Amino acid sequence: MDAKQLAAAKALEYVTSGMKLGLGTGSTTRYFIDMLGTKLKSGELENIIGVPTSEKTASLARALKIPLGSLDEIEELDLAIDGADEVDPQLNLIKGLGRALLREKIVESHANEFIVIVDESKLVERLGTKGALPVEIVPFAAKAHLRWLNNLGCQAEQWMELDGTPAATDNGNYLAKCIFGGGIPNAHELAEKLAWRAGIVEHGLFLNMATRVIVAGDQGVHILERKK
Repeated sequence: MDAKQLAAAKALEYVTSGMKLGLGTGSTTRYFIDMLGTKLKSGELENIIGVPTSEKTASLARALKIPLGSLDEIEELDLAIDGADEVDPQLNLIKGLGRALLREKIVESHANEFIVIVDESKLVERLGTKGALPVEIVPFAAKAHLRWLNNLGCQAEQWMELDGTPAATDNGNYLAKCIFGGGIPNAHELAEKLAWRAGIVEHGLFLNMATRVIVAGDQGVHILERKK
């Protein structure tokens, strides 16, 4: 197994029959969903209901015959499993480079426990040091939103497809990538500014949400837990 598979396999140990699960989006979470499907098929797990965070995840789960539900029907989830693009020492995250940040945040905020699965390359001292912060914006006046984002101490650009068309989310919104040289100085302050700005639908800062992070690397798997 590679590191992503090891992390996914460890996360599966926290799943028991009868659970309602938030199913994340991304390459690491795909391993988890594959393994979950295998356990259900063999009968090792039963009566699982998954709530997907993207159409891609929903399609994969259906192919594996994992029963699906929605938050319209399910008041709270026992557990959510998802990957992350960056994890800091306080278990704050950057997520969303899989283009599903809004649905991920909605689903994971309804979970009693949120377990993040990553390989050790995703660990950082400060968020924003390795990659961009994704931000979901409405298509209306998209350039105006980009101008405002560029005043936050970052280089903001619209996320484009290879064919030159704007990248879009399952919600029909556009995405911006915000690059902070040296990382984000104050993630909580930035999150508050983004939350209050009209036209900014959601951002990829997942702060104080992860309860446990499963990290896999050359030396095996270790688990980080958020201090209460």
